[in-house]
Amino acid sequence: MDTLLIQVNSDVAYRLLQDLENLNVIKVLRKEKATGRKLSKKYAGMLPKAVAEELQNYVEKSREEWSRRDF
Repeated sequence: MDTLLIQVNSDVAYRLLQDLENLNVIKVLRKEKATGRKLSKKYAGMLPKAVAEELQNYVEKSREEWSRRDF
């Protein structure tokens, strides 16, 4: 069977989904709620150190170039 992502817009729709689940017509897969973790913590250590340093150098250089622009 297919897995679908739906948006529930009312309590009535949610109750209908619960009824369908109780009849074993569908299975409701509840999406995990965000844990509130900072992205810096979530992705810490995901890039190899060399790549992270290269990216950081590029960002710093870009910022310097942007601050020197004449408008």
